[in-house]
Amino acid sequence: MGLELKRGHLQTMAKITLSIFIIFPMTSLSLATDTLGVTSSIRYGETLVSSNLTFELGFFTPRNSSTSYLGIWYKFSPNMVVWVANRNNPLADRDGVLTFNGVGNLVVLNRLNGVVWSSELSGVLRNPIAQLLDTGNFVLWDNTVSSSDKTYLWQSFDYPSDTLLAGMKLTLNRKTGFERRLIAWKSMDDPSPGDYVHELNYSQGLPQYEVVQVHVHSKKYRTGQWNGVQFVGCSIAPNSFRVSAFVYTETEISFMFEIQDRQLFSIMKLNYLGVVQLLVVNRSRSATWNAFLELPSDPCDFYGRCGANAICNDSLCECVKGFMPSSLDEWTVHNFSSGCKRTIPLNCSKGDGFWEIENVKLPDQLEVTLYRSMSLEECKDKCLKNCSCTAYATSDVRGQGIGCLMWFGDLIDMRVLEEVNRVQTLYVRQSASKLGIHAYAN
Repeated sequence: MGLELKRGHLQTMAKITLSIFIIFPMTSLSLATDTLGVTSSIRYGETLVSSNLTFELGFFTPRNSSTSYLGIWYKFSPNMVVWVANRNNPLADRDGVLTFNGVGNLVVLNRLNGVVWSSELSGVLRNPIAQLLDTGNFVLWDNTVSSSDKTYLWQSFDYPSDTLLAGMKLTLNRKTGFERRLIAWKSMDDPSPGDYVHELNYSQGLPQYEVVQVHVHSKKYRTGQWNGVQFVGCSIAPNSFRVSAFVYTETEISFMFEIQDRQLFSIMKLNYLGVVQLLVVNRSRSATWNAFLELPSDPCDFYGRCGANAICNDSLCECVKGFMPSSLDEWTVHNFSSGCKRTIPLNCSKGDGFWEIENVKLPDQLEVTLYRSMSLEECKDKCLKNCSCTAYATSDVRGQGIGCLMWFGDLIDMRVLEEVNRVQTLYVRQSASKLGIHAYAN
C-alpha cells in the first residue's frame, strides 16, 4: 500500500504523538555483537545489536503480562517492537533461550527445552550464522559456503509481524503463492496474532491493498486499484524524505519504501484496532514516534460506508445519478449502509448510456473483468453489448490511457478524491431516459 508523505508536513507532525506501543524489554546485557554462532545462545536480558546501533534483538515481556517473546526493537526506542518470533507460542516465563539445534535451525526453547519457535529450514547447516542487520532484518546463512556467495537461507523480513520496515516488502509471488502481509497484535499488550491483516488483494482485476478483519471476513479499509502510477486515493509520491516503489510483473506484486534522510526513521504499522499508521521519528531530536498518517483517517475511508451505488463525500453519501436511497428513513438519520437502488431498471433493448463520474475512487472489484490492451472506446462498446455490465473505466492511466476494467452488479466503496491528476473517470450505466436526472444527495 502506498502512503504519501508531503514535503513540509514534517514541521507539523510533532503535534501528534503515540503512546500505544508499550512493552518492557528487560534492561539488556548486550553481547556487543550482531551475530550468533553455533556455540552461542541468548537468554533473557542478553541481546544482539546491529552494527549501526539501531536495532536490538532479545526477549521482552509485554506490559501486564508474565509471558515473554523473542523480538526486535529499536535500540534508541525499546518500546517500539517491529518483529516477534514466537507470537503464536509465548513463553510462560523468562527462561527462554535462542540457540541452534542439531541441524542448524534457529530455535527458541522453553525451560523444559521444548521448541516454541523455529526457523524450520529443511536440510542441515554445517556452520550456521545468524546476524541482525542494520536494516532490522534478522538473517541466517551457512558459513561453510564462500563469503562472496552469502545466501540467506532464512530471514525475518520474509515473516513480518505487524510492521513494515524500510527495505522490507509486502509482496505476493504470483507463481508460488508466497505472501508477506502484516498481522496486527491482539491488543497493545499481546503480540499474538490479532483480528486484522493488511494484505494484497489480487483475486480479480488489479492489485489493491486491504485491511481485513479476518474472523468475520469483513473489510475495514482498502486502497484504490493500482492504475499504473499509484493506488488511487492513497498516492505514492517521491520526496526528500521517502521513496516508495511498487512492482507489478507476471511473477511478483510488491510494495516497499526507502528513507532518504538519515536522521529520520519511518515504519508502517498495523495496530490492534486495524489502523495502518505511518510513524516517523527524528532520532537526533527525540525518541518520540509521531503519527504522520493514519488509514482509515476519515469516515469516507471506512469500507462500504455508503452501501451500494453511492459515493462518499465529506462524510456524507450521495446516490449515483439514476439511483435513489434504498431506505429514505435510514438516510434521513444518516444511516447510509442500505445504499441506493435504480429509479428505473435498465433496458438494453431500448438503449442505455453512461454517466461520467470524475475524480472518484473506483468501486471495489467484487465482480469485474479486466482487458489489458483494450481502448476506452472499445471498452464502452463491450460494456454496452453486455446487459450485465454496470460500469467501466480505463485500467491504466499511463500515456493516453489503455486497458478496460468492467464492473458487473452493485458498485461498492466509492468516494470523492482530492487529487485530480492521473485519476480515472468512472462511466456508470444508465437508462437513456434517466441521463438528465440530478443525483439525490443528503
